Amino acid sequence: TAPQNEDSKHVSVSCSVCQQAIYPHHLLYHKKSHKAQTLLGFDSPQRRPDKKTLLAQRQTLISTLTQTLKYSERHRQKIDYSFEFLMDNHTPTRCDLASINYPSTYKKVNNSLIKALSVCQDKNSLWQGDMEDRFIVLDNYGNRAGTSFLGLVDGFRGATAAERVATELPLLFLDQLAQTDCSYKKSKEEQQILDSFATVIKADYREREKIFSDTSGVDKSNPYGWIHKAYAKSFWRMDRLLRLGRNEASKVRWSGCSAVTCLVERIPSRERGGTEEGERKPSENTHSPSSKTAQGAAGLLHIANVGNAHAVLCKNGKSHCLSEEHSTANVRERKRVLENGGSISTNEPDGLVEGYLRTTRGLGHHGDLILKRSVIPVPHTISVPIDDTCQFLILASNGLWEVLDYKEVLALTLRTFTHYLRMYEYIQQNRMSPYKCQYLMLLTEDNLNDSEALNDLQDGAEILYSHTEILLSDSKGNLKQIKPKKLLQTVSPPVSDTPPPPQYEDSIKIHPSNCGSQTAGKGRVTSETLYDDAASYISEQLVKTALAAGSRDNITVLIVLLNGCDKI
Repeated sequence: TAPQNEDSKHVSVSCSVCQQAIYPHHLLYHKKSHKAQTLLGFDSPQRRPDKKTLLAQRQTLISTLTQTLKYSERHRQKIDYSFEFLMDNHTPTRCDLASINYPSTYKKVNNSLIKALSVCQDKNSLWQGDMEDRFIVLDNYGNRAGTSFLGLVDGFRGATAAERVATELPLLFLDQLAQTDCSYKKSKEEQQILDSFATVIKADYREREKIFSDTSGVDKSNPYGWIHKAYAKSFWRMDRLLRLGRNEASKVRWSGCSAVTCLVERIPSRERGGTEEGERKPSENTHSPSSKTAQGAAGLLHIANVGNAHAVLCKNGKSHCLSEEHSTANVRERKRVLENGGSISTNEPDGLVEGYLRTTRGLGHHGDLILKRSVIPVPHTISVPIDDTCQFLILASNGLWEVLDYKEVLALTLRTFTHYLRMYEYIQQNRMSPYKCQYLMLLTEDNLNDSEALNDLQDGAEILYSHTEILLSDSKGNLKQIKPKKLLQTVSPPVSDTPPPPQYEDSIKIHPSNCGSQTAGKGRVTSETLYDDAASYISEQLVKTALAAGSRDNITVLIVLLNGCDKI
């Protein structure tokens, strides 16, 4: 757990099972301990049994198992493994975060539903040789104001498939949307690329695609069913294009990928009962996405995913997973694979499809006909309305989700964002001039009560940061050295239900900010760069936490700050 020692310079994560504050480099072993205790029949995850109790429980379980007709040597091995794991005192390995850079990519999106957007990636060089993840951020999608297309592609066994999907899937989806809703427009260049696909998607293939036009079994009460069909058809065509094997190195098993995409649509104000000049006229087509919308909603999110890349929406401080896990851990997916003649190996924890792949759905993976028989490109799709209670949208690759669950990611995001705002507002309330506030330094509650630190800030003209020291230049130009540990103590913020603010001693970033802006309302800061900086900071913290928690995959986090975040 989180004792007051040298580990306190790291961010803590609240375990979703026992609610304890755990440091990331302890999290992997902590979760394994929960699984081991559950397998041995201990109900309370908060208390770890002593060695005498563990030995007695193991003997009881083995005795019971040997007396049953369904004796399984594999189950016996699991009991022994869990017992040995709990008996050992594991020393978790630390990730050297100081030697790794975390570049964040700012993306300006002209969409009133989105306050800020940032992408942070790390290839996880300890375990991976190449970055195989790709992301998609398209503004004014389909030449529609207030419409954006976001996506994240998690490559596997090479980046070739991920590159193709990130480039071509948005075009294929736009083509399907434009066939139903005339408000979606394609440029000449886009149409030329789509025309070049005609030699691949021939008449016989189009005949097979009629399954997407079949109205039987379709929920007619869903006004967005046509968008879901457009998603399905575009994923189907994308997988067909990947069969060409363009730029693939292997002749046996080609690259593949998981993908999660999101179409963000703003609902015109007149559709919500208001008026707004210059708003795009609604399409006459009855299939228009704005023909039926949730009352009071400002916009819509249309999500599609295959594989283990996921999207999570934060609404009223609660996490809502908008995607589905397509892997051998999903009981329904296991049943589908086995019923269709596929096989799943006995590899821990949940087995591999044909002994090779954990995901059961995805794009690509051609070259191996037996494997492709089980791994299908059919996406899970969902449409949800968003309003001012929606705060964050997080798209992330498997590198994040393999070590953190949705609740843990949401808690960390809320804590990081809340802490960022509190420190920014404090600097604003102390009326620091734009010259003295060229950079924003994240302080903690202890620093707010430290008169020496406050004097240094109020007299300081610029803050310079290094991994070993923090330098403040006073009004005379002299540099003062301040110990990092003094500035980075971790305490609880005033809000009772908010965990301690997260910090990394070796990675506090000094984000440029417009400190000359004024506060609005109840001290709420309204800076042009505030939300961009906050989105960047949050995405970096999520990547760092995943690395420290033991992730072994490429990590990509795309975070969107929605309008509801300013009410936190």
